[in-house]
Amino acid sequence: MSPLQDFLRPLLMSGPSGVGKSTMLTRLFADYPDKFGFSVSRKHPFHPLTSVRSPSLPDTTRSPRPGEEHGKHYYFVSRDEFLKLLGEGAFIEHAEFSGNFYGTSFMTVREILGAGRRCILDIEAQGVRQVKKTDLNPVYLFVSPPSLTTLRSRLQGRGTETEASVTKRLTMALAEIAFAKEGAHDLVIVNDDLDRAYEKFRKVALGEPVTGDILPPLDD
Repeated sequence: MSPLQDFLRPLLMSGPSGVGKSTMLTRLFADYPDKFGFSVSRKHPFHPLTSVRSPSLPDTTRSPRPGEEHGKHYYFVSRDEFLKLLGEGAFIEHAEFSGNFYGTSFMTVREILGAGRRCILDIEAQGVRQVKKTDLNPVYLFVSPPSLTTLRSRLQGRGTETEASVTKRLTMALAEIAFAKEGAHDLVIVNDDLDRAYEKFRKVALGEPVTGDILPPLDD
């Protein structure tokens, strides 16, 4: 497939929390401010897939956290409105966490593509399974830590996580990794060195040919 054809397809990223996806996205958007749109989800108390450089945000029903803005980090909507949109088939994928709904809308992705940008989505395993049942046809990319020990260290190093939340995130990471081991993704990038990983990610995002990494055992 040509670089142009790949660039026109949405890029769906997934990987455990703490693996470095946000860091690489921030660098990409700074290097190419006009090429990409980041799709964020809708939240019930308010939250859609949000975008740093475009209107593509997720919807959510949860309440905004300090610093979060409607239409910037998420589209925050009521539970009833979210369920109405869900019934209308408005979402590419959706999920419920801690009593709040999150979803990525078809409209958001279309807005990004209509603006001539490549749509990048950050979606976890449950959502990836749903996307595979649609005709979205994205490039599936999994960003992996070199080891679970490294991932735990990164989460603890944030200084914002309790031991309980680190354990919860690692449990979720195991589910993401198990799904990746099924061969669910087109490419894998191992973030063992940020500069190296970003260079591969940059090429993938631009639709350039790149050789993916081998998924580590991640059984430590």
